[in-house]
Amino acid sequence: MTPRPLPRGVWDFDPAGWPPDDCVAAGADLEPSTLVDAYKVGAFPMPVDGLLRWWSPMYRGVLRPGDLRISRSLRRSMRRYQVTADTAFEAVIDACADRARPGAWIDDSIRDAYVRLHRLGWTHSVEVWDGPDLVGGLYGVAVGGLFAGESMFHRATDASKVALVELVRRWSGPGEPWLIDTQWSTPHLASLGVSELPRIDYLSLIADLVDRPPRDVWS
Repeated sequence: MTPRPLPRGVWDFDPAGWPPDDCVAAGADLEPSTLVDAYKVGAFPMPVDGLLRWWSPMYRGVLRPGDLRISRSLRRSMRRYQVTADTAFEAVIDACADRARPGAWIDDSIRDAYVRLHRLGWTHSVEVWDGPDLVGGLYGVAVGGLFAGESMFHRATDASKVALVELVRRWSGPGEPWLIDTQWSTPHLASLGVSELPRIDYLSLIADLVDRPPRDVWS
């Protein structure tokens, strides 16, 4: 299905008009307000063949409170590595954008847009270190009680999983509703407890979360 074109700088935020397809629109821009408003209604950008497209999967990968699974081997890896947050955002996004990775999709425009969002306090990273070496990490957008994961990488065993465990630790404040969005689910993510929600259920779930006050869990 051909995505619905969007004029530059204009977002139609009515999901009722979206097509029954993972890709819901094309065009617009990557200004901070465009991006943040998109996440608030359950959409995110991903370019295809040089064209900016907006996605809201028919079945969304999510990690909900209490669903994280930590195996014995992962617990051993957690003891092996050191973990930080928001100390090397640009290094993390550059590692995720590495063109040598299968399925790499982060181009310069996406990189620059999310670095700008990071400087504005909307995007965050988790870094996993083996001594001085950055061996894994993830980054995403924090809106209210929703953390929308964008990408993750690893250069050592379990390093991206350790990053996810740390994200859950930081994001799961006691008594505060929260959700981690992984865009799509994969066998790798499913093994950690990620499940799928139909789009309509996902949109209903985040409606209250995205309007909550910002959470300061990164320092």
